[in-house]
Amino acid sequence: MGTLLSGRRLILSLILLLLKLSTATEIPLSVQQVPTITKQSKEQVAFPFDEYFQIECEARGNPDPVFTWTKDDKAFDLSDPRIIVSNNSGTFKIPNEGHISHFQGKYRCFASNKLGVAMSEEIEFIVPSVPKFPKEQIEPLEVEEGDPIVLQCNPPKGLPPLHIYWMNIELEHIKQDERVYMSQKGDLYFANVEEKDSRNDYCCFAAFPRLRTIVQKMPMKLTVNSSNSIKQRKPRLLLPPPEIGIESSVIVLKGDTLVLECFAEGLPTPQIEWSKLGGDLPKGSETKENHGKTLKMENISYLDKGNYRCTANNFLGTTSHVFHVIVEEPPRWTKKPESSVYSTGSSGILLCEAEGEPQPTIKWKVNGAPIENHPFAGDVIFPGEVSFTNLQPNHTAVYQCEASNVHGTILTNANIDVVDVTPLIQTKEEENYATVVGYSAFLQCEFFASPEAVVTWQMTEETEPLEGGRYHTHKNGTLQIIGATEEDAGSYSCWVENAIGKTAVTANLDIRNATKLRVSPKHPRVPKSHILELYCESKCDSHLKHSLKLSWSKDGEDFAINGTEDGRIVIDGANLTITNITLEDQGVYSCSAQTALDSIVEETQVTVLDVPDPPENLHLSERENRSVRLSWEAGDDHNSDISEYIVEFEGNREEPGRWEELTRIEGKDTTALLQLAPYVRYQFRVTAVNEVGRSPPSRPSDHHETPPAAPDKNPQNIRVQASQPKEMIIKWEPLKSMEQNGPGLEYRVSWKPQGAPVEWEEETVTNHTLRVMTPTVYAPYDVQVQAINQLGSGPEPQSVVLYSGEDYPDTAPVIHSVDTINSTLVKVTWSTIPKDRVHGHLKGYQINWWKTKSLLDGKTHPKDVNSLRFSGQRNYGMVPSLDAFSEFHLTVLAYNSKGTGPESEPYVFQTPEGVPGQPTFLKVIKVDKDTATLSWGLPKQLNGNVTRYLLQYQIINDTDEIGDLNEINITVPSKPSWRLANLNATTKYKFYLRACTSQGCGKPITEESATLAEGSKSIRKIPEAVNLTHQVHPLEALEPGAERTVRLMTKNWADNDSIFQDVIETRGREYAGLYDDIATQGWFIGLMCAIALLTLILLTVCFVKRNRGGKYSVKEKEDLHPDPEVQSAKDETFGEYSDSDEKPLKGSLRSLNRNMQVTESADSLVQYGEGDHGLFSEDGSFIGAYAGSKEKGSVESNGSSTATFPLRA
Repeated sequence: MGTLLSGRRLILSLILLLLKLSTATEIPLSVQQVPTITKQSKEQVAFPFDEYFQIECEARGNPDPVFTWTKDDKAFDLSDPRIIVSNNSGTFKIPNEGHISHFQGKYRCFASNKLGVAMSEEIEFIVPSVPKFPKEQIEPLEVEEGDPIVLQCNPPKGLPPLHIYWMNIELEHIKQDERVYMSQKGDLYFANVEEKDSRNDYCCFAAFPRLRTIVQKMPMKLTVNSSNSIKQRKPRLLLPPPEIGIESSVIVLKGDTLVLECFAEGLPTPQIEWSKLGGDLPKGSETKENHGKTLKMENISYLDKGNYRCTANNFLGTTSHVFHVIVEEPPRWTKKPESSVYSTGSSGILLCEAEGEPQPTIKWKVNGAPIENHPFAGDVIFPGEVSFTNLQPNHTAVYQCEASNVHGTILTNANIDVVDVTPLIQTKEEENYATVVGYSAFLQCEFFASPEAVVTWQMTEETEPLEGGRYHTHKNGTLQIIGATEEDAGSYSCWVENAIGKTAVTANLDIRNATKLRVSPKHPRVPKSHILELYCESKCDSHLKHSLKLSWSKDGEDFAINGTEDGRIVIDGANLTITNITLEDQGVYSCSAQTALDSIVEETQVTVLDVPDPPENLHLSERENRSVRLSWEAGDDHNSDISEYIVEFEGNREEPGRWEELTRIEGKDTTALLQLAPYVRYQFRVTAVNEVGRSPPSRPSDHHETPPAAPDKNPQNIRVQASQPKEMIIKWEPLKSMEQNGPGLEYRVSWKPQGAPVEWEEETVTNHTLRVMTPTVYAPYDVQVQAINQLGSGPEPQSVVLYSGEDYPDTAPVIHSVDTINSTLVKVTWSTIPKDRVHGHLKGYQINWWKTKSLLDGKTHPKDVNSLRFSGQRNYGMVPSLDAFSEFHLTVLAYNSKGTGPESEPYVFQTPEGVPGQPTFLKVIKVDKDTATLSWGLPKQLNGNVTRYLLQYQIINDTDEIGDLNEINITVPSKPSWRLANLNATTKYKFYLRACTSQGCGKPITEESATLAEGSKSIRKIPEAVNLTHQVHPLEALEPGAERTVRLMTKNWADNDSIFQDVIETRGREYAGLYDDIATQGWFIGLMCAIALLTLILLTVCFVKRNRGGKYSVKEKEDLHPDPEVQSAKDETFGEYSDSDEKPLKGSLRSLNRNMQVTESADSLVQYGEGDHGLFSEDGSFIGAYAGSKEKGSVESNGSSTATFPLRA
C-alpha cells in the first residue's frame, strides 16, 4: 500500500508558503513609503585584467529614491566623467582606463526621498598595487659548518593571500625537514648548516594568486665552510625572535585559523613539543605540521583561548616560549531592528543588539544622520532600543543601527512607515487553484492594509464565512482547507476590511484525484548474478499526466535518470532493470511519482540471495579407530536458510587431493559423528547448501589417521570373459583404496565344477583378473574371490556360477516348409538343433534369403543376401518385404555368443503376383471443348502381369461440390493413352488412373485439366521427362508464346518396400489462337537458321579477338545483357507441384528423401525385426527380429530440389 509523502520540491514549496504565511506583506509600491536598499556591493577589488569595476546600489520607494554617495565619509560626485552611472539606480561603473587608483577608498550609498533616507554598508574599493621585490645587491653569506643562519625573504605587500616558496634557479624546491624550516613570514631558517647547504641560487618566490602574479627575489649565495671541530650546543629559539622574550600575546579572530610556530637552532637539531598550560590541546582541530614546528588550529572558538607552550630540546638542554592566545570577534547581530508599517496613533519599538569581542558600541541614526539631530526620533532612546507612542505620519523615517568595535562595523536599516489606507488586495481576480483529494488546499488573498484588517472567506454562493474545523485563515489572508474532498471544488470569495474600507476578490478551486502507485513484484527474492526487474505502475488524474514524473531510489539515494554509466542498472521510465545483481544491490527500492500537486512513494524490499559463506573453525573430537566427531561454525546464509551440509574427506592414497563425499547433515546441525574406514589418513571439509546452491568448501580440518585392519568386504561383480573354447578369464571389480583397510592387498580365487564333490582349486593374485583353462566347452563352475591383506582375510566369499568358453554350433537346422502369407510375406518353419550341438548359450536362429529371378521377365538376379534373426529357442519366423512374382532361395542357421553355425540346405520358393504400383505419370496431352486425351507411363513396380487400367474422372470446378465418379476399364494395357469424349465444355475435371493385375488394382495417380470453351481451338500438351540425376536440365519452349512451369514432385512407389523416387515433370500450357506445329513453318525455320549463322559469326569474332590478346569479359557481358530466362530463374520464388491427391501449400519445400506411406499390402521390416519399433503377432506366440545386411528397396538420392519458374520463348 502506497504511503502518501511529500516530495522534495513539494516540501520546499510548502515550507516557503508557510514562511510566507507567517511574515508581513511588503508595502505595495503604489503606497508612499521610505526607500529600502535592495542590492549593494560587497568589497570590490580592482584586478588589472578586468575591463571595468561595478559598484552597485539599488533601492525601492515611493516617491522614487534619489541616490548619493560618499567616499571616505566625504561626498562623492557622480557627475565625474570618468565613471558611468546607471539609470534609475545608484550603481556606477569605473572603466579600467589607467586612473583606477584615484578611486580607491570606502564608499557608502544613500537612497532618499521626501519620507526618509536609507544607508548602505561601507563598500571598500581596493586597487592593489603590483607587488615587486626591491632591486638590491644581496651580499653573499658565509658560515661555519654547524652554525645557524636565517635567509630573509621580506616579501612585498600585495593582495592576500600570499604564498611563499624557496627554490633554486632550476625551480626545484629547497627541501625542508627538522633542520630546515620556512616561517610564516617566508624566512628560511637553518638550525645548523651542513656542507651540502652551500649553493649560490637560493631564491624566494612570492605568489599572489588573486593577482595571478609571482615575483622572485634576487638569488642568495650561501657558503658553508667545513670545520674539524663542530661544537654541539643546547637549543636556542629563533622563532619567536629572542628579543620578544619568553612570552608573547597572539590575537586571533573567532572562526579563523591560528598558526603558532617555534624554531630553535642547536646541535644536534632540537625537537619541538607543544602543550597547553592548565589543559589539553584541543582535540580534532589541532594538527602539528612542518615536523612539529607549527601548531595549527582551525575554526577557533572562545574555548581555544589560553596559554600554549612550545619546548625545544636536545640532549644538551631545553628552551621554551609561551603564547598567550586571545580570541576576539568582530560585531555580529543578535537582534536586528525590523521594518514595520504602523497606522496613526499606534505604538512601536525598534530593538538592536550585537555581540563581539571587545563588546561592540551601538549607535542610532535617522535618515543617515545622528538620532540626536532628528526632531521626531522617538519617545524613549536607549543604545539597544528606540520606542514610539502615538505614532504620526511625521515619524515616518529610515532608522539605522550601527555596531562597531576594533575589528569592524556593521549597519542595518529599519523602516518606520506610518500609513492609513483602504485594504489593497494584491492577488489577481479569478485566480484558479487546484489540489488533490486528501491534501490541503491553499487559496491566496495577499493584501496590504493599515490599520490592520480582518480577512473572511466564504463560498461565492453562500453567505456564511468559512471558519473552524477544516478551514483556517492565515494572517496574510490565505485560506487553508485541510483534507480537501471533491465537494470542496467551487468558487470562493475573500473579503478584507479595516477601519478605512473593504475590498474583495474571487478564487476558483478544482479537486483532482490523488496519484496511486504499485511496485511489482512485491518484496522479490533474487539470486545473485540474476536479473532484477521492477515495474512501477502509476495512475494519476488526467489533468496531472503532463506533469507526472517517476523516479527510482534505493535506501533513500536517488538513481541517475537513465541508470548507471556501465549499463548494469537501466531505468526506462517505470521499469528498473539490474543485471548481474550483487549483494550490495539488496535494500529498499522506492518508486516516487511527482505531479504538480502531489507526490507518492511506493517501496519494495529487494532481498538478494547467494550461496552461503563456507563453514568456519572445523574441529575434531571424540577420536576413535573407526569414527571421529566433526564440528564447525555456520557461515552467513545470505538470506536463504541452509538446508544441509555436505561433509567431504580426502584420504585416498592412490589419488591424493581428491575429495569425496562422506555424508550429508541437516542444515540445523553443526556437528556430526563420522564413520571411518581403517588405514586412511583423513582430512575433512564442509560445504553448506541453500536454495541458491553450494557454498565454497571450508578450509580443511586437521588430519585424523585410522589404524589398519583386515578387509571388510570382498570384490563384487565377478564375471567371466572368454575368447577361446574351454577358456575362463575370471574378472572382478577391485577394491577401492578406501576399502583395502591395510597394506599388501591380494585376491584369493577359488573354483571347481558346479556341484562336484571335489576340492577347490585356488590361486592368489594381486591384480583383478585370472585366466583358467577347463577340460570342457561351456561348462558351469563355482567361483569365489576373497580379499586378503597383511592383517588377515576378508569375510567368507559367496560363490557365483561362471561358464567356460563357448564354441560355434556344429549342425544346421532342417527347413520343413515355407508358407506364403501374401505376395510379399512368407512364414518359414524349421527343426531346432540339439542342445549338445550348440556348444554354448543358444541366442537364436537366423534366416538368410536372396532373390534369384523375376517371374515376369525371367531375368536372373545376382545374389544379394538379406538376413533376419529370431532370438530364443523357436522353430518358425516371418520373412517380410519380398518382391512379388519372384523366385527366392532361403537358408536357416543357429547362432550363440561365439557366432553362427552352418547353414541349412537352400530352400526354393516363389511369391505370387501382387497389385502394381502407381503409373509413373499421367498427362492430359490434348483438350477440346468436349474431349481430352490422356497419356501415362507404366508402373515402375509391376508386381505381375498388368491386365488392364482403371480410369476414373469427375468434375471438380474449384468448388466444394464435386461431380459423380465415372469409370472406364481399359483392357488393352499395351496402349498407354486414352481419349475421353462427351465431356462438358469449360469444365474442370480430375482424373484418376490405376494399373491392375489379376490380384487387383494399385494406388491411383491423378491429374487435373479443364476443357475449352465453345469455338476455341484444341490445345496440344507435350510432356517431357527430366532426368532426376541432372542438377541442371535445359528446357526449350517448343512453341512460340508458350509458358513452361517446372515443379518438383515427390511420389511414393511402394508395394512391399519403402522405395520412393523423385520425378520432375514439365507441364506446358499453350494459349488459344496459336498455330499447331509451328516448327514446320518455313519462315520459322529460316529465322532459326539466320540466328544460328549470326551466333556462329559472333563466336568466331570473339575467338579471334581473344587469340590476338583482346580482353573479353563474359561476366561483364552477362551483367550488361542478362539472359532473360536465367534472370527469371533467379528472381522467381521457389515452389513445388504435385498432382497426387494431397496438394501441398504453394511455396512449401519438401525433402526428396521424405518417407511416403506404403500401400496396404506392403510389409515393413520394422514390423518383424528385433527392437521396440514394431511387433508382429499372428498367433500371439512369437516376435521376429530383423537384422538385414542390406535394406531392401533403399534408394540413394542426390537430394537436389527444383523450383517452379516460367520459361518464355
